[in-house]
Amino acid sequence: MRAVLIVNPTATSITPAARDLVAHALKSRLQLTVEHTKHRGHGAELGHAAVAAGVDLVVVHGGDGTVSGVVNGMLGRPGSPTAGRIPAVAVVPGGSANVLARSLGIARDPIAATNQLIQLLDDYRRRPQWRQIGLIDCGERWAVFNTGMGIDAEVVAAVEAERDKGGKVTAGRYIRTAAPTLLRYTRREPTLTLELPGREPIPGVSFVFVSNSSPWTFANNKPIWTNPDCTFETGLGLFALTTMKTFHTLRIVRQMFAKRPKFNFKHLVTDDDVSCLRVTSTAAPAACQFDGDYLGVRQTMTFRAVPDALAVVAPPPKKHL
Repeated sequence: MRAVLIVNPTATSITPAARDLVAHALKSRLQLTVEHTKHRGHGAELGHAAVAAGVDLVVVHGGDGTVSGVVNGMLGRPGSPTAGRIPAVAVVPGGSANVLARSLGIARDPIAATNQLIQLLDDYRRRPQWRQIGLIDCGERWAVFNTGMGIDAEVVAAVEAERDKGGKVTAGRYIRTAAPTLLRYTRREPTLTLELPGREPIPGVSFVFVSNSSPWTFANNKPIWTNPDCTFETGLGLFALTTMKTFHTLRIVRQMFAKRPKFNFKHLVTDDDVSCLRVTSTAAPAACQFDGDYLGVRQTMTFRAVPDALAVVAPPPKKHL
């Protein structure tokens, strides 16, 4: 099986020793070439090149941003023709949150994840079938596990600004950045309008989270939930708030950190299986993010569920709760 290992050497938890061990172990099972990302956007270029080269498997050793970039490079802009057969994707975690890998049931430790991958490759030889997952069509990009408009994107933008200054991305930095951003956000009037199939538009929305799996993200070992029943095999998870008053917001945040969250709130709009949705800002364009990367500001965004869009090397799906 021909494969390429794409490594982000600057990812948070990647070390040269672990990187070499991963490559050495995979070479025992695969006809492997190794590529390193060298600049922003290079992962997408390498993903595109892997499709053009006709490889069978792309293994990404990096964080969520690297994986998302590679997948976008492989698939191209939503709606555009691809350059060839899309290979399967495997993930060896190397970032700080590793949301995609953990949601797929991949071990957090790179060496353990590599051993798990080797076992899955052996299983594939006996039963040649990869797991198929859905993705989120964001119009101009693919989101692999979550996207949104509003506060989450503003937090991502602030964290990226710190990273550009040389700051290390950690769960603690996200929390320290999120707290003042959330406080500022509670003082704003909600300006988003949410449109869902077969329903009247919902105006006065503060923010919209869209997910493709659960949990929504992680704070170190702690899962943070928005749509517990959303999976890679269902439609989109929707989580939208129509008020940012402190009391209501704190009650909802408390449930997001609960082991068995219950989101029965008047000011919360949720659904775990949406086919598509549109969000429009009635005021200034709103901040947007996909897979933890800042997209910029947009007046309108449309999100669509695309089932079975990507083959992945991962264990069979399991219920989270």
